[in-house]
Amino acid sequence: MGLPCGTYNTSPQEDMAIVRTRTQWVLLALGLAFLATLALYLPPLWVLWLITLGCYVVAALGLHILTGLCGQFSMGHAAFMAVGAYAAAIFGKEYGLPAWATLPIAGVLAGLVGLVFGTPALRIRGFYLVMSTIAAQFMMVWLLRDSPLSEWTGGYESYRVPDIVILGSRIGDVGKWWLTLAVVVVAVVLAKNIQRTSAGRRFIAVRDNDLAAEVMGVNLFRTKLLAFFIGCCFAGVAGWLWAHAAVRSVLVGQFQFDTSLKLLGMVIVGGMGSTTGAVMGAVLISLADMVTTSYISPAIGESFPELAGVVSHSLTLIVFASVVMFFIVVEPRGLYYRFLRLKLFYRLHPFSY
Repeated sequence: MGLPCGTYNTSPQEDMAIVRTRTQWVLLALGLAFLATLALYLPPLWVLWLITLGCYVVAALGLHILTGLCGQFSMGHAAFMAVGAYAAAIFGKEYGLPAWATLPIAGVLAGLVGLVFGTPALRIRGFYLVMSTIAAQFMMVWLLRDSPLSEWTGGYESYRVPDIVILGSRIGDVGKWWLTLAVVVVAVVLAKNIQRTSAGRRFIAVRDNDLAAEVMGVNLFRTKLLAFFIGCCFAGVAGWLWAHAAVRSVLVGQFQFDTSLKLLGMVIVGGMGSTTGAVMGAVLISLADMVTTSYISPAIGESFPELAGVVSHSLTLIVFASVVMFFIVVEPRGLYYRFLRLKLFYRLHPFSY
């Protein structure tokens, strides 16, 4: 009896491969080439959106590891982005370090701060853990803006970020997009492979049933702290990217609580526990935010001038909340699950075997 049509693996290496067929390699190469050249044809507004999207993708991947894989809900992820952004700015400006040297510093420092706030995860879970991460969000805002550390961070004023210089010249918007794309690709590969390591399997075991995982020999404290460290490292790298590519000056107001909500919404909309889903959710939420802010809100402001000062921020939050609620009600498993269903349908069509 013959095997049904499809792609079959004949070795463990083929079974573990992320890209399995020659067609997938060709499509991947074409997709990356398209993304790399995209900034050459788009207007500056959309190039800036692409760079901002890349920052959110990296941060959402970190939250995917922490929440989607390990089940440790965090609503203060923007605070760890702020740590990475200020680390990049301070070490670059005050100590004269180049941008490539501040990248690991930003990631590790954000990860260490995440360890501090992740310590209570051993004793608390669920709603109480969410509240502790919200406290971390507001505590980091206070530390960066109102505490004695504000002498270093600039407090309420913006902090100028040194430009990235390559071969004696500053990189432009297109170069910043290439830098962003490179960081995003590395982050996606790392997140995908972390999910398949022994640490990733421990994360999933703790997420599904932490008591059963502990009985099987999983060290809960070490596993949860590792998830916090890795997730916050990703957030720190996203903050570094935000400081060097998306903006010219870092400000505490760029990392408020609504940013943390958006990051969590990206993971929920894309699909909990899916690396591809985190990317898809970030694209959808960022695109909705961009269209609302740049096109819908100005149009409403022109039609109703008395609402111009209120519509912009409020409408953005309304659209974001509507998108999240729609997916929670209609497709709680996220965009990636719907994509898999669609791919399965076309893989079998028109044959039933």
